[in-house]
Amino acid sequence: MSSQVIITTANVNGLRAASAKGYVEWLAATSADVVCLQEVRAEPQQLAAEVAAPAGWHVLWAPSKTAKGRAGVAVLSRAEPDRQKIGFGSDEFDGSGRYAEIDLPGLTVASLYLPSGEVGTPRQDEKERFMAEFIDYLKVLRERAAAQGREVVVCGDWNIAHQQADLKNWKSNQKSAGFLPEERAWLSRVFDEVGYVDTVRRLHPDVTGPYSWWSYRGRAFDADSGWRIDYVAATPGLAARATSAVVERAASHPERWSDHAPVTVTFGA
Repeated sequence: MSSQVIITTANVNGLRAASAKGYVEWLAATSADVVCLQEVRAEPQQLAAEVAAPAGWHVLWAPSKTAKGRAGVAVLSRAEPDRQKIGFGSDEFDGSGRYAEIDLPGLTVASLYLPSGEVGTPRQDEKERFMAEFIDYLKVLRERAAAQGREVVVCGDWNIAHQQADLKNWKSNQKSAGFLPEERAWLSRVFDEVGYVDTVRRLHPDVTGPYSWWSYRGRAFDADSGWRIDYVAATPGLAARATSAVVERAASHPERWSDHAPVTVTFGA
């Protein structure tokens, strides 16, 4: 990498619905070089032409093949990728629409939608299996990049609030999926053992939040009662170049086009 790059991650909570609420206008206005989407919930042929093939963008779609209308990720880049890949080599999860990556000059960018889980149900078991496989892949990905002199950023909806500062009501959620001790410990391993850097937290070390998801229930958004579960995790060399990290929080509840807000990180040259 020899130039500035701006990367945005956004869980769209259903791209067809988001497109009718403001996503198309947001994409047209963004300054991002790469946009990673999660929870697309649609096949490309189900999307309007301007959404499936937006002008000025190269798009890698990875819809779920195992649960139609669920999950689904995408990576949009202004530059044409040198390589693209769907899945991370998992027999169970490669068709589930949860991971896609592209190679740009000197940089690998991946979009991740980690399972949300639900305590005491098979959904939590699925989340734990995904985590066990994925952390091994994160190690391989970083080793490959280092051997090739590349940087890596894995961004998306990780569905885990890492620290107490990452959700408003942490005391009442200690037994909830997304803030379980074992989930938080796993994310600590991603950062401390595998060596990725939480770029937003690096630039905002002593603040509560900034939250990226607010439930549609009640008035969570108006009260800023949210969770920070959308991460831009980068290799150390790239993370050191991060100059800005912003949660693009809507000005008001009616202006939201998803229950998540885009998270945008600028990496300097």
